Amino acid sequence: MPANDACTPRPEHHFTFGLWTVGNVGRDPFGDPVRPAISPTRIVEKLAALGVYGVNLHDNDLVPRDATTAERDRIVSTFKRALADHGMCVPMATTNLFGDPLFRDGAFTSNDARVRRYALQKTMRAIDLGVELGATTYVFWGGREGVETNAAKDAQESVKWFRDAINFLCEYVRAQRYDLRFALEPKPNEPRGDIFLPTIGHMLAFLYTLDFPEMVGLNPEVAHDQMAGLDFTHGVAQALEAGKLFHIDLNAQKPGRFDQDLRFGSEDLKSAFFLVKLLEDSGWAGMRHFDSHAYRTEDEDGVWEFAAGSMRTYLILKEKVARFNADAEIQALLADLRARGAAPGQRVRYSENEARAIRDERFDLDALRAQGYGYERLDQLTMELLMGVR
Repeated sequence: MPANDACTPRPEHHFTFGLWTVGNVGRDPFGDPVRPAISPTRIVEKLAALGVYGVNLHDNDLVPRDATTAERDRIVSTFKRALADHGMCVPMATTNLFGDPLFRDGAFTSNDARVRRYALQKTMRAIDLGVELGATTYVFWGGREGVETNAAKDAQESVKWFRDAINFLCEYVRAQRYDLRFALEPKPNEPRGDIFLPTIGHMLAFLYTLDFPEMVGLNPEVAHDQMAGLDFTHGVAQALEAGKLFHIDLNAQKPGRFDQDLRFGSEDLKSAFFLVKLLEDSGWAGMRHFDSHAYRTEDEDGVWEFAAGSMRTYLILKEKVARFNADAEIQALLADLRARGAAPGQRVRYSENEARAIRDERFDLDALRAQGYGYERLDQLTMELLMGVR
């Protein structure tokens, strides 16, 4: 593959992976690991060679939770040296608030106040680590923040506990004068039967109840919306329109399944295309983060094939977006829709004169009832473009 190939990943594309993604050892609920662990420094080396911009991490992806202070400092120093040696950075960090057995009832929403306080301690220390490594975005995924039975928790009180925690941590970041924004990650279920604040819409509504809503946005994930049967691109568009898309997790998912974290674009090509189109056409400047992992069938070579394929698929779809935007027939159909009033900026705004004009306007209802919109042709042309025959 030539180095100047438009579909060859380069750091300027801002692709990122997590230590936990390419470092996934293939364990599942029915089977033991199938791959040996890959050290964080080797992950940095291999990702840099693939043209990746940065690597993200949970606190315990790098530092074991029982490490001493001296061990922690040695591990972090070695990792920082690897980042510098390979021209990599850490744009985002997060905390593992789901793996330790003490989080079995949640972290910020546990019924035990001692667990909630420990979760704050662990998160403050992880924020310190993330900032030390250069992160400017901090993600919160409430994997255990939920219930199996509604008898267990007061849902209103649980939301208050979650709000208290985010408010507390916002204050902590402000007091430390850190340059850090928070991104909340919704998910409908798994590993809990039901997780609080399960969708993009729930999270958007919640963040405006916080003390510092300007510090908090979203980190939506493809698979999480598709698990709930939602159109991910619509949710991302709403977050973008609100100025709250702080980060994004890219992967793929078969509808109705458990959270599969498949290679981006591997199961939902048309959906992935319109997501790439939204991000690229909007000029969104954030990281393109792949929160996914290689098939359990793979050895380490397969892991790096997975990583390279994730990025290449995104770039191929980016090229398809450019073709879509330049396709004369597609653009003619879209121009017709714009001429009917679908162009950006053609929105109604109230004034007395406008209200009077609309109230008195005469509509040819028979013509409106009879008109078609050409969406079948538009969709077919999109499919032909994606299948490579246009």
